[in-house]
Amino acid sequence: MKRPAAFGLAFPGLCLAMILNGQPADTSGHTSVGRIAPDFSAMTLEGRSFTLSEMKGRPVVINFFAIWCPSCRMELPELQKTVWEPFRNAGLEVLAVGREHTAAELDTFRVRHGFTFDFAPDPDRSIFRLYADKFIPRTLLVGRDGRIVFQTLGYKPGDMDTLALRVADALKP
Repeated sequence: MKRPAAFGLAFPGLCLAMILNGQPADTSGHTSVGRIAPDFSAMTLEGRSFTLSEMKGRPVVINFFAIWCPSCRMELPELQKTVWEPFRNAGLEVLAVGREHTAAELDTFRVRHGFTFDFAPDPDRSIFRLYADKFIPRTLLVGRDGRIVFQTLGYKPGDMDTLALRVADALKP
């Protein structure tokens, strides 16, 4: 099948734009910084009910991932080390939402990798769909007022350092 000549010119330009912006061009997301984060409820692996709207007054990091995703597998240890461990006792909530995974799959993964923040399964993408149609990992920081303060798509070294700075700001009285 022969592609139109314009494809050959447009595709490199699109890739260059994505590289220069530092993030993939994303038209699949339903959220933006400054907007109220979509509310959802989930059951954590520990059996705790987590409802985002009930977390008002506390900053919350939400990470959407899959255990088969190479970028996710690089990002989660950074989330643990750079964000969760320094701020876990300061009032931060972290919830990793396993897109298309069962609780059993997530529990095995979490134990194998030594993660200590909360995980919740999203086997049918019902939570993920509130935030995006596709592409992971996605990480969001929801401020005390329920608004999105920061969000990332994909994994780039340094993203978790930036997130940690935003979390420190969000935790200030």
